[in-house]
Amino acid sequence: MTQVDSAQAGQGDAPSPEPAPGTERPGIRRYTGAGTWRARLRRAVRVTTRPGPWKRGPVLAALALLLGLLMSLHAEIPNRLWNLGSLVETFLPWFGLFVPVLLALALRRRSASAVAALLLPAVVWLDLFGGLLGDRSHPGGDLTVAEHNVGAGNHDPAGTARDLAASGADVLALVELTEQARGTYEKALVKAYPYHTVQGTVGLWSRLPLSDTRPVDIGMDYGPLAATKPAAVKLAYNRALRTTVTTDRGPLTVYVAHLGSARVNPRAGFWTVSRDRNAQALGAALAADHSERVVLLGDLNGTTDDRAFAGITSQLRSAQETAGDGFGFSWPAGFPMVRIDQILVRGVETDSSWVLPATGSDHLPVAARLSW
Repeated sequence: MTQVDSAQAGQGDAPSPEPAPGTERPGIRRYTGAGTWRARLRRAVRVTTRPGPWKRGPVLAALALLLGLLMSLHAEIPNRLWNLGSLVETFLPWFGLFVPVLLALALRRRSASAVAALLLPAVVWLDLFGGLLGDRSHPGGDLTVAEHNVGAGNHDPAGTARDLAASGADVLALVELTEQARGTYEKALVKAYPYHTVQGTVGLWSRLPLSDTRPVDIGMDYGPLAATKPAAVKLAYNRALRTTVTTDRGPLTVYVAHLGSARVNPRAGFWTVSRDRNAQALGAALAADHSERVVLLGDLNGTTDDRAFAGITSQLRSAQETAGDGFGFSWPAGFPMVRIDQILVRGVETDSSWVLPATGSDHLPVAARLSW
């Protein structure tokens, strides 16, 4: 072997230099698509195994159907356990808020089945309350009546009386009157209302003459000793009255009532024992009254959707539902959530119904314009 051959052989045995970045060695093909291929395969598997829009969101669809059934069958919810039926009916309009919440979740989940299922609660809610969304009032009316739970803890009864007198009501019912505040209301309202009566903790002020006034027994006394109490003692905490307002269109029988309180607590649930007893007694008194025209003004501590008032609502119509604007919630005054202050009528027409501005009470006053 020559020197040249030997040098060439040595050069052939030396390692080849690395290619410059971005270049390939001649004769060698670099494979870089394995990761991309696997990712594409995983995506394909996910797409082929992902449930379709009608199979997504089964839990949301079930919740939507349950919501619709709860609202449509609320009368079938028993009261045996924590008075649950009455509690649901008290806040029944608010169950409609679950519809847009579930709809937003269904759209986010892209669940066609949940969206379709939401048609049930939406239709049920509109059937129950859709008629209350608009203004149902119309011009006219012969007499304006108003009712207000002035609140035992009201720190400004004089200001409350001035506000109520300025409302223009012809007949004004006040409930939850205390002995300390009674004189303040009588003094502040005497110019606007020359006629008035107070029976226990409820009263009626009127621009028109009153007659045949008497307290109404709504079962405030309960138990074996109830009959032994003197009439004067019972009158001190009486919570309902009946009177007749003399109008130029004939007599109008007016009831004023303040039924027992309702409470929610962990042990008893929705406690309404005294209220329900009062409602039953008041319903019996109304049924026994054959007056042609009757108006009930009062704080019933419940809504007209509550089954406990069936004995009353079967005889009288709600002024707010007939000719109000919206739901007319009256309690609590700071953020009204329910209408427990009621104006109910029989034998007269309601032209308009509305809620008055807040006073020093925790309730809002309510008013209505009547005609016959």
